[in-house]
Amino acid sequence: MKDKIVLITGANTGMGKITALELAKMGARIVMVCRNKTTGQAAQKEISNCVSNSKVDLLICDLSSQKEIRDLSVQIHATYPRIDVLVNNAGLALTNFTETREGIETTFATNVLSMYLLTILLADLLKKAPSGRVVNIASSTHTQAKLKLDDIEYRHKYSLFGAYNQSKLCNIILTNEFAKKFAGSNVTVNSLNPGPVKTELARDMSVIFKIMGKLFFLAPEKASQTAIYLASSPEVTKVTGKYFIKNKAVASSKISTDMEIGKKLWNICAKMTNADMS
Repeated sequence: MKDKIVLITGANTGMGKITALELAKMGARIVMVCRNKTTGQAAQKEISNCVSNSKVDLLICDLSSQKEIRDLSVQIHATYPRIDVLVNNAGLALTNFTETREGIETTFATNVLSMYLLTILLADLLKKAPSGRVVNIASSTHTQAKLKLDDIEYRHKYSLFGAYNQSKLCNIILTNEFAKKFAGSNVTVNSLNPGPVKTELARDMSVIFKIMGKLFFLAPEKASQTAIYLASSPEVTKVTGKYFIKNKAVASSKISTDMEIGKKLWNICAKMTNADMS
């Protein structure tokens, strides 16, 4: 990983911060993308202090906003000659239905559309890397998802778990579609289930759920291992379009590999972002 440029979204806490730290220890140049400048700077300082020989950059972006993602892409293109690894880690889970400034349900905008749009906007920089990699953080909860293609934003009978589980299913479906789009290039795209993680993802959840998380969920240090593996291991240099658990490619749900559903979801995202790739 020496001198490789690794961009990680949601890198100021939890899995994202641990992934950034461990890849920095391997010699990578880390580009942290964070929503909150204060916590982002604190995490940047912490990682830099631990790894003095690696450069750690911080970019501020609210990934629920397509405008900010496009502005971020401009900034990245002006600063970096390539992106060796893109880790789409940022995500959230919200108890109540909310909309972004652009009028899109916030969970879908942040967990799905940001991954879709940012990957498309950075596709040219990924292709400039000797071996570009995209790593998407999904979840085992995708198996419990009800995919509502006719109500993808869960505007009818919104629920936290309904919207969140669907977003994680969408992450896997889009991973498979991106793998097809990048076929024939040097870029691979894979998704993973980190396991139940102690994280600030559920900052809007109930106190009871947070207590359960502290008791039964994995520490970020352990949960981040598969993301680190997919970002750095030579074993997966040519592997693409797979879903990983504990560093092993496993089968995801049947619906997540349905080709027709993949095309439909891709078209929905393309229409909602006005972005596409051949």
